[in-house]
Amino acid sequence: MADKRRSSPGTTMSLKAHAFSVEALIGAEKQQQQQPPPPPPPPRQPKRRKLGAEDEAAEDEGGSGCCAKNSPAAAGSRTCGDMDLGCSVRAPAGGCEEGFPGASPPASPGGSPKGSRPGSPLAAPQAPRVDLQGAELWKRFHEIGTEMIITKAGRRMFPAMRVKISGLDPHQQYYIAMDIVPVDNKRYRYVYHSSKWMVAGNADSPVPPRVYIHPDSPASGETWMRQVISFDKLKLTNNELDDQGHIILHSMHKYQPRVHVIRKDCGDDLSPVKPVPSGEGVKAFSFPETVFTTVTAYQNQQ
Repeated sequence: MADKRRSSPGTTMSLKAHAFSVEALIGAEKQQQQQPPPPPPPPRQPKRRKLGAEDEAAEDEGGSGCCAKNSPAAAGSRTCGDMDLGCSVRAPAGGCEEGFPGASPPASPGGSPKGSRPGSPLAAPQAPRVDLQGAELWKRFHEIGTEMIITKAGRRMFPAMRVKISGLDPHQQYYIAMDIVPVDNKRYRYVYHSSKWMVAGNADSPVPPRVYIHPDSPASGETWMRQVISFDKLKLTNNELDDQGHIILHSMHKYQPRVHVIRKDCGDDLSPVKPVPSGEGVKAFSFPETVFTTVTAYQNQQ
């Protein structure tokens, strides 16, 4: 009886300790090996710093970066560089597609983007513009009263008329011409004690019209616009019987030079001995500071 009592506690202890026995531990390890391992946790995405202009351009060259603001694909009002995602939204290789932030605006039915710039083929043609060269010298003469020498044999103008033209159609042909017209119907004389020009009476009878056609005419608009157009070979004369093609003027009268830009198709009637033709393709330009009084000798000592 004593042996049985002593053995019962030992049997009870062996049952409780069985869970911690070597066999139990080995069996539990085998069960764990038979079960599939749990999936690994997703890797943590590192924070992407905001790219600068150079970094964005470098990634765009690789074809996988964001749409840079300066790239052709960033013509839209918003690019991924403008978003608060730090360029986490990425464009496909080769640029932005339609609907992607920063994609180019849809093309118009004519095949070009909406809102064409002034230099695009859709922009309206510019109007011709003529700028006087040496304007400061003309203004200095004008302040004291410009006088222009004329002779029987013909005398070149001083200052000479030189202009720069812009706004022409580069592929259109143009004539450039100049004529000189009276400012009024008065004749003048110079009063020495007051150093002024005064009206002396009515103008003399009109002289035959003369037009100086620039010797480079006709030429393309591109040719005219890339050079300074000079009329320094034009000569003035008071010989009404002149047959040299000089501009005929009366002495002691006031005149105004005019520069004409004439489209070739409108210059069929252009002639040195006829008035300048009129029409939509003819533009005339004059400058107030180029008004002068014709003389055979300088009157104003200045």
